Amino acid sequence: MNADARLITALDLPSIEDARKLVSAIGDAGCFYKIGLQLFPLGGMDLCRELKRAGHGVFLDFKLHDIPATVEKATRSIAPSGADYLTIHAEPPVMRAAHKGREGSGLKLLGVTVMTSYNDAMLKEMGFAYGARDLVLMRTEQALEAGCDGVIASAHEASELRARFGADLDIVTPGIRPAGSSPDDQARVATPADAIRMGATRIVVGRPINAAPDPRAAAMAVNGEIAAV
Repeated sequence: MNADARLITALDLPSIEDARKLVSAIGDAGCFYKIGLQLFPLGGMDLCRELKRAGHGVFLDFKLHDIPATVEKATRSIAPSGADYLTIHAEPPVMRAAHKGREGSGLKLLGVTVMTSYNDAMLKEMGFAYGARDLVLMRTEQALEAGCDGVIASAHEASELRARFGADLDIVTPGIRPAGSSPDDQARVATPADAIRMGATRIVVGRPINAAPDPRAAAMAVNGEIAAV
């Protein structure tokens, strides 16, 4: 079984040991993993270095958002870890600061455009004048201007982003649910095949794999959907 690097499995679990067990259970069906805020205070950066030593890809989904000086320093601290991706909120001063902080490293920066758990009504409630589509497009343009490598966006916007910004844009897409799965708390979802077909570079899959009775089989099924595109 050759793992598909387009699949990023989310290690959204209550402990580092649980994360290690999941990686072991997935085995050769997985090669790229997400470490988010749940594991960050429990030793997430040590786990990042451990996964890199084992040859895995690592996506740090920390969604940095603070004053520019703090974001720059945080990014500079994270960059030597060897992680492949780091997320920051797609606000121009924040992204510019992260770009400055990652100088000299191979760390790729992804601007978080609009959370896949948000819909237009939620954005209006939060005070935004734009709906999800328009806000994603605007923030993607700003991300590229700030020196980011790509964005976090739902599959619903991926095809337009790909057409407008070209093949080099990294589009990492969460909110992925295999056919027949519950959307849970996600508002803008897509199947693995649809997300890749619509232009996603990589997809992030959490509960359909990390909460599955057989995580390896679940990962293999997602890999199969991707390969069929």
